[in-house]
Amino acid sequence: MGSAIVKIDEKGRVVLPKNIRETANLKEGNYVTIKAEGKTIIMEPTEPVADKYYGAFKVTKWPENMDEFIVEVINKWWSLKAT
Repeated sequence: MGSAIVKIDEKGRVVLPKNIRETANLKEGNYVTIKAEGKTIIMEPTEPVADKYYGAFKVTKWPENMDEFIVEVINKWWSLKAT
């Protein structure tokens, strides 16, 4: 585990030093989850769902109209969430 002191710029950004990025296996384009617990800031790498389940599901036939399919799935999800 490493540590570093970094400066926050005028836009609230910080640069993660190379050794910290390497330790956490972070690369350009990766996402992180940031949360504050009191004065403690916690930053954790977030694994994309697509990477997590890559190859776990077999799609035998894609929907002909993807837009309608997505709307249908979202509507089903919202109806389940409302109950």
